[in-house]
Amino acid sequence: MASNNFIDYVKICCRSGRGGAGSAHMFRSKGRPLGGPDGGDGGRGGHIILRGNKQLWTLLHLQYKKHVIAGHGVPGSGGLCTGAEGEDVILDVPLGTIARDAETGEIRAEITEDGQEIILTPGGRGGWGNDHFKTSTNQAPTYAQPGEPGQEVWNVLELKLLADVGLVGFPNAGKSTLLSVVSAATPKIADYAFTTLVPNLGVVGYRDYQSFVMADIPGIIEGAAEGKGLGLRFLKHIERNATLLFMIAADSPDIAAEYQVLLSELAQFNPDLLDKRRVLAITKADMLDEELEAEIRATLPADVPHVFISSITQKNMQQLKDLLWQQIQEARREDPKPLRHSIWTPKRADNANEFDDEDTFDDEDSPETQRD
Repeated sequence: MASNNFIDYVKICCRSGRGGAGSAHMFRSKGRPLGGPDGGDGGRGGHIILRGNKQLWTLLHLQYKKHVIAGHGVPGSGGLCTGAEGEDVILDVPLGTIARDAETGEIRAEITEDGQEIILTPGGRGGWGNDHFKTSTNQAPTYAQPGEPGQEVWNVLELKLLADVGLVGFPNAGKSTLLSVVSAATPKIADYAFTTLVPNLGVVGYRDYQSFVMADIPGIIEGAAEGKGLGLRFLKHIERNATLLFMIAADSPDIAAEYQVLLSELAQFNPDLLDKRRVLAITKADMLDEELEAEIRATLPADVPHVFISSITQKNMQQLKDLLWQQIQEARREDPKPLRHSIWTPKRADNANEFDDEDTFDDEDSPETQRD
């Protein structure tokens, strides 16, 4: 993914369609001058719908689409004819997209599966025709309900990449090099800090034709929470990971101190990240002999599994994969669906005739009000 094409945040205005008005038509024909009410219901307004598409990786296609407008419902007509529904607008988004209300920050939808569809902004319901209001004492009602208005809401679409393992480390710790070695990904690799400017994904092959997804994000430095370096902008892409792989170079002056700095920056961004499973990888281990390796091992935290690796010489690559696979499987057993957020979905009836007691028109739109 090129840096200028990776868009993980867009703000759009979603305007759903209004519902069509019900008809107050009276049936008239030769031989039946008093045929009674036969007004049809109005069609519902169009929805704004989010749909998961596994072929998409960024929100680039929505970057310049600031307003999304659905079609209006068609009014009902005589002969109990229901109006046509407004045209829905479907927005294809990559897996891992979250939709938030731009004002309140409330999560309104989350897409994690290919083909998954969620109504982001529901259209207004169509009004009832006068046929619904005929009774034994009012056999010729001349009123009908108007259509429910649509909604206009500003939403923020935010992409959080779906991956099993997230790479966390300082710049030039060897994250991109590791990803290029264990997967077919081709991230940019150079000998200067912040070579990685956007997240990269790679599929890591494992035993028996199994695989898992690894995500590489730009490096973190001390003070990132205050905006230093690239800040914490890309840390949201590891919030969904089952396991975090901390990577620290073997030539670091103080490995234990760097590990604590990384933990501190994660805690400032989201304390829940500290609850995730962790693996510590000491990179560039090809420059260590057994004695130096033993000295470093003694300073590492005892509660975190660690491994010394070298992407250049392939040292302990399979051991690292085994360790990560074990952590992933344990995390999945604890939480079979770790990627889900709580999703708020407004209750709406797609069919204009599906009304209930808890979701009715306002008093000003009621038949009694209109009758006056």
